[in-house]
Amino acid sequence: MNSPITLSQKQLSEFLLNVAVVRPVFIWGPPGIGKSALVQRFAEAVGLPCVSLLGSQLAPEDLIGVPQIVDGCSRFCPPVSIARKDPYCLFLDELNACSHEVQKAFYSLIHERRIGEYMLPQGSVVIGAGNRTQDSAIVKPMSSALINRMIHVHLKVSHRDWLEWAGESNIHPLVVQYIQNRPDHLWVQPPRHEETFSSPRSWHMLSDTLHEYGDKLTDEILQVLAFGCLSSEHAGQFKAFVKQLRSKYKLKSILDGDSGWPAEPQDRDILYFLAQSFRAQLIKELPSDRSGVTGNHKELAHRGKALLRDLAAISLEMAQMVVSEENGEALPNWLMVEIVRDLPRLVVKKDG
Repeated sequence: MNSPITLSQKQLSEFLLNVAVVRPVFIWGPPGIGKSALVQRFAEAVGLPCVSLLGSQLAPEDLIGVPQIVDGCSRFCPPVSIARKDPYCLFLDELNACSHEVQKAFYSLIHERRIGEYMLPQGSVVIGAGNRTQDSAIVKPMSSALINRMIHVHLKVSHRDWLEWAGESNIHPLVVQYIQNRPDHLWVQPPRHEETFSSPRSWHMLSDTLHEYGDKLTDEILQVLAFGCLSSEHAGQFKAFVKQLRSKYKLKSILDGDSGWPAEPQDRDILYFLAQSFRAQLIKELPSDRSGVTGNHKELAHRGKALLRDLAAISLEMAQMVVSEENGEALPNWLMVEIVRDLPRLVVKKDG
């Protein structure tokens, strides 16, 4: 299911506090962006224990229970994890990954808060969550009857919300600093093949392992951990970022003219990371329209063109990478006009 309307973690938390307490909610979103953790925090906020069921691992009897003979009549007894006396938050994770038989068992639970003769205690909350078909995850079509029994909302990744959470959650400083520099690397669309990919969950895993190694972290181990958790491109840049922090090269000092680009062959990974960061800095700091350009912007643009010339002398490919469009982001058009005029060899003409 796709939707033009998405909510950040903060917005969804507020949404749940006002909506989930009166109607079942289904949270859509790719894996690893914090759906489960958000529901856990919601349950804590409203003072309810949270019971999680994983749809992909359920059979119908895991919900409706097994039949027993009571006074000569059969009676289904729901499992003890569900049949509670006090109100609780029932979290149906990966709901759209379960079989259609299990989905049928959810109908009365979601709509009437009932399983057979058992009624959820007054004040209980039901929340579902699942991935989308484009996420390369286990997804099965949900029936229209089940879809129509819930209010649907789509969760998006917000680096601001994540960084705020990270500051309160002992996330490793190297991870926090990297995401502050490259917020676009917090999450990528899951690949179609069996590959690691970056997500808030994978950055959290990397943070845990970095904490565990502590001062024993070597460049070799860092590489193993990064490539074991993140997308290959992000892992390589994270490794270069850490190496750059440990070296004498800093983007600010390069921008200020206190140092130049690293030119040694063994520092090419650092140069690549600095070039990517340089590009991100120009996109972030310079206005898209020339009418908004100030004296400081002109100074940065002038310095940027000089640095592009120096970078091209070391690696023309990396300088061309800085001025190229990537993931829909590019340098402002007014700056590109100046670059085409002053540094024409950096702009690669596309065929056709």
